[in-house]
Amino acid sequence: MPNLYLIPTTLGETTVNKVLPAENSQIVRKLQYFVVENTRTARRHLKKMIPEIVIDDLDFKELNEHTERKELELLLEPTSRGFDIGILSEAGCPGVADPGADLVALAHTRGIKVVPLVGPSSILLSLMASGFNGQNFAFIGYLPVKPAERATAIREIERTSGREKQTQIFIEAPYRNAKLLEELLSLCNGLTKLCIAVDLTMESEFVVTKSIAEWRKVPPELGKRPAIFLLQSM
Repeated sequence: MPNLYLIPTTLGETTVNKVLPAENSQIVRKLQYFVVENTRTARRHLKKMIPEIVIDDLDFKELNEHTERKELELLLEPTSRGFDIGILSEAGCPGVADPGADLVALAHTRGIKVVPLVGPSSILLSLMASGFNGQNFAFIGYLPVKPAERATAIREIERTSGREKQTQIFIEAPYRNAKLLEELLSLCNGLTKLCIAVDLTMESEFVVTKSIAEWRKVPPELGKRPAIFLLQSM
């Protein structure tokens, strides 16, 4: 039976051997067909994993936010000929905050074995390091862009965290980090805890948990770096 391998990538310019087990490379060596979010970056990542790999011998098909559901069947076509497929996201684990989840769901209905490989997840790494509730948490994804809707979402996240005793995890496009932080510090209760995790697994990694009141005293300069935010209302 063909397999759909979920192949994690690094979260940034991190040495592959630091975050990915050697077994992943052994599996990738055997694959010819790949479904990727971006062909250019996927080719670069595979070359980092296996320097001697012949990239031009591989077949890449893209799956991103513009892919229509009717196209998913075509992406799985190699499995009908007995070939395994590897799927890669842009950063981290396929299927988690990633369009690859739709392909995984379809694979299950087609009787294709789904095999998740070990790799870094910014969601889990930041939760591990936050000191927050790791038994009851929710990943919200991106907050609304419009200011009024975003403010409403932040207040609801804080209320939900306090009511459910639940860690709330969310992300933002790097160029909007500063604005999101500004709004969190303005809208949230001073006793609410906020963990900010930046550049996970990289040399410049920054993971710090403080109360909103403490963050207000000395707000961090996040710049346009990959960040993930965790909130826990007291």
